[in-house]
Amino acid sequence: MPFGLLIMFAVFNRFSHSYEEAARDLGATPWQTVRHVVLPIIAPSLIGVAMFGFTLSYDEFARTLMTAGVHNTLPLEIYGMTTNVTTPVLYALGTVTTLFSFTIIGGSLLGVAVLRRRRARHGSDAGKGTL
Repeated sequence: MPFGLLIMFAVFNRFSHSYEEAARDLGATPWQTVRHVVLPIIAPSLIGVAMFGFTLSYDEFARTLMTAGVHNTLPLEIYGMTTNVTTPVLYALGTVTTLFSFTIIGGSLLGVAVLRRRRARHGSDAGKGTL
């Protein structure tokens, strides 16, 4: 959470409010301003923060050791697997998490490509208004 907050502080620090003002001048409601102006600008940062937080969650051994309950968390299980004889389960877990990460990254890139294609299609239709 603190790392994500720091990243978002940096994003909003260089965010120009003139885009929001332009949307309001063009008649957009506050919700339309957030949905069509602010969210597309900060979406890459939000995706980056989510992936950064997911990656950092594997390295939370010290914190998860203090809060462990009846069942082990994933960092504790990984640590337990590395202290004894290494089993194929550890490699399978690494493969599954790598595939999961690549799937999330691929889905994010696909979503960005679809949004760009949709925005380009609507942008080309914008000049075909009635006169």
